[in-house]
Amino acid sequence: MSPRRNRAKGAGFSGQSAEDDRSGRYGGWQSTESWHDEEWNVRHVAGASAQGKEYRCPGCDQLIPDGVPHVVAWPEHAGVDDRRHWHKACWNAKDRRTTRVQRSRNAPRF
Repeated sequence: MSPRRNRAKGAGFSGQSAEDDRSGRYGGWQSTESWHDEEWNVRHVAGASAQGKEYRCPGCDQLIPDGVPHVVAWPEHAGVDDRRHWHKACWNAKDRRTTRVQRSRNAPRF
């Protein structure tokens, strides 16, 4: 009798390098989208990899709570300082939103 296999059949080298799997390191997958005549890198972040962090969504100007799945987007030509964390719904509705978000009088400006 042969020992039980711990790996599924067909598992093995996938042909991808560690560089190709970089987006999986943060719990999501990455793609490129076109918006405002510019290419944007878009990474979907799982809630588990966002533990202990809060971000402010530029789409609705609300906080993205600790551990909530969201989207990180930045222009393709820009660096890490230009990354912005969006609610998934806000990123999907970015073309339907107005260009300026109205804030209340006492809201902080981040």
